[in-house]
Amino acid sequence: MEKKDILTKSLAIAGTVLVWVPTLAPALFSATSLIQARMFRFDYLMPAELFPVALVGGVLLLWAALRARARRGIIGRSLGSAVVLPVVGQVIASVTGLASGRTEPTGWQWALVLAFLALYVLALVILGIGGVLLLRDLFKTARR
Repeated sequence: MEKKDILTKSLAIAGTVLVWVPTLAPALFSATSLIQARMFRFDYLMPAELFPVALVGGVLLLWAALRARARRGIIGRSLGSAVVLPVVGQVIASVTGLASGRTEPTGWQWALVLAFLALYVLALVILGIGGVLLLRDLFKTARR
């Protein structure tokens, strides 16, 4: 039996907000910098730096999805991807020497690490969309 109680809704709301923070924060800070200093600055590493926030949000979303028995697939797979992809990117950076500074951040090694970072951000976006869809399911009123 699916649970759509206040706990499940609270978990879904908190999880969705926390998952979107690492994705939207760089854009928000860039817009603020552009307005205040008239200079465009974009920190493309911020989603990776805010990984713990996204992880907590993803776990809350997964808990809510399991309680509601809805959107478990998209939330589970994207959360798993959001955990694995940065780890693989870091392993590649370590193996190729980018992490230690032995290799300059150019060439195919740098492109490969950035590709894993981009895939991580994509996984976060998909997780956030799953959270929004879960919220829509939880707050949908029954039609009679």
